[in-house]
Amino acid sequence: MQTATKQLSAAPGAEDVTGFRVLGAISFAHFLNDMIQSLIVAIYPLLKGNFNLNFAQIGLITLTYQITASILQPVVGLYTDKHPKPYSLALGMGFTLVGLLLLSVAPNYGLVLLAAALVGTGSSIFHPESSRVARMASGGRHGLAQSIFQVGGNAGSSMGPLLAAWIIIPRGQASIAWFSVAAMLAIGILWQIGNWYKRKRQEAKARPAQASHSHVILARNKVLFSIAILMLLIFSKYFYMASLSSYFTFYLMSKFHLSVQDAQIHLFVFLFAVATGTVLGGPIGDKVGRKLVIWVSILGVAPFTLLLPYANLFWTGVLSVVIGLILASAFSAILVFAQELVPGKVGTISGLFFGFAFGMGGIGAAALGKLADMTDIYFVYQVCSFLPLLGLAAAFLPNLEKLPHKVS
Repeated sequence: MQTATKQLSAAPGAEDVTGFRVLGAISFAHFLNDMIQSLIVAIYPLLKGNFNLNFAQIGLITLTYQITASILQPVVGLYTDKHPKPYSLALGMGFTLVGLLLLSVAPNYGLVLLAAALVGTGSSIFHPESSRVARMASGGRHGLAQSIFQVGGNAGSSMGPLLAAWIIIPRGQASIAWFSVAAMLAIGILWQIGNWYKRKRQEAKARPAQASHSHVILARNKVLFSIAILMLLIFSKYFYMASLSSYFTFYLMSKFHLSVQDAQIHLFVFLFAVATGTVLGGPIGDKVGRKLVIWVSILGVAPFTLLLPYANLFWTGVLSVVIGLILASAFSAILVFAQELVPGKVGTISGLFFGFAFGMGGIGAAALGKLADMTDIYFVYQVCSFLPLLGLAAAFLPNLEKLPHKVS
């Protein structure tokens, strides 16, 4: 922790170095945060057996977690745009820690839902403010900064299935509490980031105002229409992602008769591909334009999702990696695109889009769980395979790089 403190306290003149150190720290905190949160999804087979749950009840766990985060994130972002709270990041992780400990001892389904809600609350505080920190430390390379931040979360999410397979599934629900160490480490790191955040705000107040930032000139109705298109694309991405993150293990176990541990490894491979794809989207968007990245990442994945329900085990593994790589590049580009549409509202936009993404993931998990109970898990993947075709809507987004800008 002393090393981390020294790193985050670098000399003010070393802007680039300090920026990357802070980005690395917030990305690692994101890794720990999403690793903890992914344990909820990763232990669904365990919870299903312990509490005799059906698919709809499993989907309700995801819905509870995601909707809690979805509703609160825009509120948190709007509030912190007006009243920045540098230490709210550590507070949010505190909610996650309490939820994690409750999940490890929950004796019934109701307390499992409460634990999921607490973790969702922690996420609602963490994501808008940490996205703001990433932009503050970007040095103008906003896509790269968001990708570095996002890859930590996706890498953490990919670890959940492995940790569940190696630790929680063999040892039972109580072993979830062991991961409280990761939450406490994250709280320490986020407190140091809060110190940096506070110093940056004080330095900004001490400097005379400079007209050094420019933003796109775009009519209000065009901005609102573009936001709606971006949300449609988020719906497409996260409804499809819900089918894989929540039910891929059940699909593999049912169709190919894999063990829980083997199915979790396949899920890890998919989530690792998602983490890798996230690294690419932001910096590519900085160079070639975010609209092109959004277009390719959503619509470009459609041929592979359409093939997935009919593939054997080998090709299912290959296709899941390709889907993860391509689809994951979208979110960083979408988020920065939206931030450029509405300048000066980083927290509000981050909260809105993170919240909507979480909400779509939660609603998708619940709806697809109900559909699986009514039909079967194979039919779910056949229906979801068409969702990326909504990527055609990206054609209606404006080309921000070609529009006039004004200095503010």
